[in-house]
Amino acid sequence: MENCWDFLQWLGPDASTCVFASLDDPSDLVRASAVSRSWRRFVIANGFSRSLCRRICPEVSNFTRAVEVSSSAMNQEVGSSTAVEWESLVREHRIYSYLCRCLVSPEGSSDCIDRCIGASSTDNFPDESIENTLEPSDRVYMRPSYWSSGGEADPQVPESLIYRLGSDLCVVNEIKIQPFKGQSLDFLTFANTYLLCGHVLVKIFFLFVCSAFFQHGDPIYSVKFVRFRMGNSKLPLRSENYVTDENEGQAAADDNFVWTYISPEFPMLQESVLQSFKLPRPVLCIGGVVKIELLGRVQKQAMDGLYYICVSHVQVLGRPLSPKLALDTSEASGASVLKYFPVDSSSVAPNGASRDDEAREPSRWHAFAATLRHLRAGGAWNQAILNTLLRPVQFAEEDDDSDEEEPYA
Repeated sequence: MENCWDFLQWLGPDASTCVFASLDDPSDLVRASAVSRSWRRFVIANGFSRSLCRRICPEVSNFTRAVEVSSSAMNQEVGSSTAVEWESLVREHRIYSYLCRCLVSPEGSSDCIDRCIGASSTDNFPDESIENTLEPSDRVYMRPSYWSSGGEADPQVPESLIYRLGSDLCVVNEIKIQPFKGQSLDFLTFANTYLLCGHVLVKIFFLFVCSAFFQHGDPIYSVKFVRFRMGNSKLPLRSENYVTDENEGQAAADDNFVWTYISPEFPMLQESVLQSFKLPRPVLCIGGVVKIELLGRVQKQAMDGLYYICVSHVQVLGRPLSPKLALDTSEASGASVLKYFPVDSSSVAPNGASRDDEAREPSRWHAFAATLRHLRAGGAWNQAILNTLLRPVQFAEEDDDSDEEEPYA
């Protein structure tokens, strides 16, 4: 083995850095760090995991620092300054290696929307509220379900919808939007409406509220383009900040948010179908807030001559990174801190079970064995064991004068 040599020493630190910085797969970086101690030290000392995260998702640059939260955190600062600094680099490498795997994971996506924060305008609240866009169908209980903007004479006036995701950290890949399509109010429909709504005020209210639904020519209230923003709220979002039947939303103003990602504009078809807008790359939504910008009105309503935008359904497809990763913005400076909650290896048994559960198993068995010995000493332990193991099955009493046992129920 005298002729063995280290590739890093032969190539030199500068050239080695260029080679390792060219790796674009987190698995390759993990394999490289497992080659030898010198390679692992080189990968960790140069922060290649964090650099790779930034290349995959530039939003990672918004984290001012990364913190590992574990039961052994109290012992992390013990030792010399060099040892403490090295342990800090090791923890950072561990955190960003896990984040890298999450960012490129092939796991399936699901709808991440949790609640509605608000819309830039609403024509008739709450009947045409943004909350209707969470319904998968444009008909609910025989009524049209959609959000409608306020009317505008200028078709260039934009609108926006703001949603809260189920986690502060989500990897978003795709957003789906379905424009709403109105329906012609023919004579038969109007006659049925007249019969169902006996009072003239009810009929007027029905036609007024569903004005976007009953239109000549089956209009589609789509837009020319859509754009997406992702970020976090500057203030804590409380229950009164979300849209309900009684609350139209008080936090929809753009200056209440910090946007860490802005997508390019996507053209929207003038069709009432669930249209998919795939982002150019996976986006890390830091803060769990998504804003959908609707640009360029195309449909004018004949009743008042104003332009409207109507949306029946919205989905934000991605993967939440909680509970292992979390966001902390509680610092006075408003900095974003990435928190990592690893599984404590000291609490996990080799077979994957909890060591606490494993420790409880012998005591449970000893208690059960002691109960058996006690029952055996009493002379009637067979029946008691069966009753214990097969409860609540009822057993027939044994007949001492009979050689055959009666079957149990």
